[in-house]
Amino acid sequence: MAIKQKGTTLKRQNSDLSQGFYQLNVLNDSERHGESFVRFQDQVAKTHSGAIRPTEVEIFQINIGKLCNQTCAHCHVDAGPDRKEENMSRETLEKCLAIIKSQKIPQVDITGGAPEMNPHFKWFVEECVASGAIVMNRCNLTILMAHKKYDDLPEFFAKNKVHVISSLPYFNKSRTDSQRGDGVFEDSIAALKKLNAIGYGQEGSGLILDLVFNPSGAFLPGDQMSLEAEFKRQLKRKYDIVFNSLFAITNLPISRFLDYLLESKNYQSYMTELVEAYNPATLDGLMCRNTLSISWDGYIYDCDFNQMLDLKVDSPVKHIDDFDMEKLKDRDIVLNQHCYGCTAGAGSSCGGEIA
Repeated sequence: MAIKQKGTTLKRQNSDLSQGFYQLNVLNDSERHGESFVRFQDQVAKTHSGAIRPTEVEIFQINIGKLCNQTCAHCHVDAGPDRKEENMSRETLEKCLAIIKSQKIPQVDITGGAPEMNPHFKWFVEECVASGAIVMNRCNLTILMAHKKYDDLPEFFAKNKVHVISSLPYFNKSRTDSQRGDGVFEDSIAALKKLNAIGYGQEGSGLILDLVFNPSGAFLPGDQMSLEAEFKRQLKRKYDIVFNSLFAITNLPISRFLDYLLESKNYQSYMTELVEAYNPATLDGLMCRNTLSISWDGYIYDCDFNQMLDLKVDSPVKHIDDFDMEKLKDRDIVLNQHCYGCTAGAGSSCGGEIA
């Protein structure tokens, strides 16, 4: 299998930053932030009436595992080829499926790692589709080119009308490979062509192909609409590739991106930028309000970012073994300093801009 190496995981390095509690200590260390330090909870209290509360659950997001064929520089999951143990079991997936069916949750968002590397991935997708749910899969694209056992994934996606959401940092090789590893851009272009060939991104096909843009450095993404127009123009002109939408997502100061910020001495300036760009108009649209995030071992979180910091839901129900939707509805969303990333500028969610 071709492994797209950018670096090594923080876990393999035995880095303190591989631990959620250590990351939280960094994020809440006022001496690191200087005058820019304002607790996110205090910022929200000034601009929002009461705590941030959940709405109806529309998206059941499952981090199916941290195993990945890439080791990207910005990865908030610290995913990589060495994360083999953190892979969701068939038993846990069956429990997730039972919840999706009983609660009639309309959308299932499968992420990782590279979700397709979980041995139960195809079975789970088929079962979710059979239950009536729309399945979104967050695909790194290179997995489609990694090994012959993944060759049929485009056809599998199409058969099940999976909404494919794929990372592509930029429309050129240098910026993409610098963030995600040598050879990623070429394999990503080849994978996009495969998806286009069976109808993904093509007008009227009903097969949705969206791209995700993350900045390659310590700065906020540009305007999503402008970025989408430029990506569409460049990818069509250079490679005859089409797609539906582009999501611009802010890099949150978590895991490997936090490590980058500290190593490059950009941490304080980046956090200052996030604080100064805080936009209260984003609060009502935050993804943590209509989403439940489930970890590979079945714990429940408000969002995937809280999951990586091990900030479980503020509820007596913290694991799917004890799932109770009514109790989960009656909770406050858990907030911390990283939440500035989702509320800066036009906001950021798994579906891109909010405001």
